[in-house]
Amino acid sequence: MKTLFLSDLDGTLLRNDETVSDFTAEVINSLSEQNIPFSFATARSLNTTQKVTSAIKNRLPVIVYNGAFIMDNLSGEILYSNYFKESINELFNDIEKQRVFPVVYSFVDKAEKLSFVEGKSSQGQKLYLESRKGDKRINPVKSFNDLLKGEKFYITCIDDKEKLLPLYEKYKDKFCCLYQKDYYSEYYWLEIMPKNTTKAVAALKLKEMLKCDELVVFGDEINDIELFKIADKAVAVANAKPELIPFATDFTDSNENDGVAKYIIKNSR
Repeated sequence: MKTLFLSDLDGTLLRNDETVSDFTAEVINSLSEQNIPFSFATARSLNTTQKVTSAIKNRLPVIVYNGAFIMDNLSGEILYSNYFKESINELFNDIEKQRVFPVVYSFVDKAEKLSFVEGKSSQGQKLYLESRKGDKRINPVKSFNDLLKGEKFYITCIDDKEKLLPLYEKYKDKFCCLYQKDYYSEYYWLEIMPKNTTKAVAALKLKEMLKCDELVVFGDEINDIELFKIADKAVAVANAKPELIPFATDFTDSNENDGVAKYIIKNSR
């Protein structure tokens, strides 16, 4: 039986300082040497995924932007994509009324852009953009309407809980919406994607691409719930949110204590 091991990054494979331990890197790299499939399913972009997993020699495609894309980890080629096909004008009008200024991910003239209205960022968004200094995707624009340019696939709002919750309640059934507190700070995030954009959908596609018989997943957050539902085995790390626990079929040590690597050592032979 060919098993695909698929791990979330933040709070799961990564330690709290956003790094991979030497032990975890060694274990996962040994999988590659044995041709045992291991990859990532993350809310991150390919760009930041590659940065934080540089110690891992992953030649397989990765799931990024919470399932909006499956991308070749070596060439950056998009193997699967999900863009907004329906109108998002009403959504943008409501975001603007709430005085929320989002980061919009899109392709403009075939170039990936991370667009935001210059000078209008919340404190949480400023920290997010600061952490991406030098990123060639960064695209400050002059007006809210400029955010609508190109093929859009992901919208991130980082702001106060009170401003984001009404947007989540209104659009959670129309789009794929993730609303939660940031793992690394006190700010709240509302991430909005096209309907049926989930790690779960992308994971099943990746499993098919790689011709695997079994899917074993690792996670810690509520955005891993759908992924856990479709997996053959769903492994929660010890620091997982209580909401995820009922969907787990197995458990392992925390992200700080190499939980993913420890589980793989016991179950990959």
